[in-house]
Amino acid sequence: MITFLIAVAALVIAYFTYGKYIEKVFGPNAERPTPAYSNKDGVDYVPMNKQKNALIQLLNIAGTGPIFGPIMGALYGPVAFLWIVLGSIFAGAVHDYLTGMISIRNRGAHIPELAGKFLGKISRHLVNFFALLLLLLVGTVFVTTPASLLHNLIDGKIAVIAIVLFIFIYYLLSTILPIDKIIGRIYPFFGAVLLVGTIGVGGALLISDYPIPELSLSNWHPADLPIFPILFLTITCGALSGFHATQSPLISRTTQNEKQGRYIFYGMMVAEGIIAMIWAAAAMSLFDGQGLQGLINQGTASLVVNEVSMTLLGAVGGTIAVLGAVVLPITSGDTAFRAARNIIADYIRMDQIKVVKRLAIAIPMFVVSYWLTTIDFNILWRYFSFANQGTAALALWIGTMYLFVKKKNYFIALVPAIFITDMVFTYILYDSNLGFGLSYQAAHIGGIIMTLFIVALFFWKGNKNRSEKLSVDMEVPPTRKAG
Repeated sequence: MITFLIAVAALVIAYFTYGKYIEKVFGPNAERPTPAYSNKDGVDYVPMNKQKNALIQLLNIAGTGPIFGPIMGALYGPVAFLWIVLGSIFAGAVHDYLTGMISIRNRGAHIPELAGKFLGKISRHLVNFFALLLLLLVGTVFVTTPASLLHNLIDGKIAVIAIVLFIFIYYLLSTILPIDKIIGRIYPFFGAVLLVGTIGVGGALLISDYPIPELSLSNWHPADLPIFPILFLTITCGALSGFHATQSPLISRTTQNEKQGRYIFYGMMVAEGIIAMIWAAAAMSLFDGQGLQGLINQGTASLVVNEVSMTLLGAVGGTIAVLGAVVLPITSGDTAFRAARNIIADYIRMDQIKVVKRLAIAIPMFVVSYWLTTIDFNILWRYFSFANQGTAALALWIGTMYLFVKKKNYFIALVPAIFITDMVFTYILYDSNLGFGLSYQAAHIGGIIMTLFIVALFFWKGNKNRSEKLSVDMEVPPTRKAG
């Protein structure tokens, strides 16, 4: 329990300390009009208050990942706590803040456009592919997982396919309607369910008879499970997730003032880290490795969520907790499709004022996503994890380039960028199902070599951007002062 409490305290303290430092390095300007005002269109660019934006950001980024990822990461033992804390503070929250703030400075641009500007035209096409692949996988995974949770909750009284279709209808509406019509109105209710359920599980765990494992040299992780690189692609949301780079620009288009960025972007990543800590601790406390693996194999991690909730909180409280776990993927799946629509629209230069244009992009996406639901979940999750962390690496390199060109402390983004790039390369070289199936040692050597090449390429491009005096912040037309 001591490890758990220290970890949660560290996350909270980091928001007021390291988060403040990251904000100081970036240098938000309260007088600069944000895209919510300068590009206001009543659909995607809509000014909303800080609390609403923060809640939407949290629900956007905290999908199945900070529950299912930490549950599966719990198989690695207490070392998972370390990655959640350090990853959230020094990688994930930095990633989210820089992505959101750089997007605000560039008229709400999504990550492919930012990649094209800072890393080159080829990167724009590469990131566009990665981002769309990731968003379609997220949307699909976040249809199947809440459907599975609801199916288990009601003892199979409604067929999974019927629940899937209902969720798809909601996703379509939230994708094409103005952001303040559905998402802006119902998220406060979803947020209440999430907070009650999560706090309930965490509180019950602290007063229960189930001991939370402590992190120590003798209790590090199971010897048969390699930490590098698998853990860092298992626990993504809740530590570092490229999916967030596709979501932050949605809120960069509704943020009223740059000074709100630390609370919205850095703060909500810290909150997600706390959610991840609670579920990782619950999974480690209630199950041994064999029992946990057995439940995961039976029904992804949804059976673990159901078992933890009902055991700790009983029928009523457990139902609320499961509903909170249902809310998370649903409130990420809807914005995943919305972000995909925006990215495609930006890429093909199609405005989104008319609903028929939104439908023209959305309907084909949903057809592809429905087809993806027929694929085995574990296969989808592997591809999701790789695309997710690949996108995170690219987003961190964008943040590093932004700070490098502005001659600010770019090491705050460079260090996590190098680390996750190495993990992604090592994973693709090592994994026999998704990648090349090399030996563990060969994969690590290959990962280091490929990462060093990327670092050299970055500094070559960075020095070129500096010499050409790349304008990292777009000019905004004189308009209403940020609120």
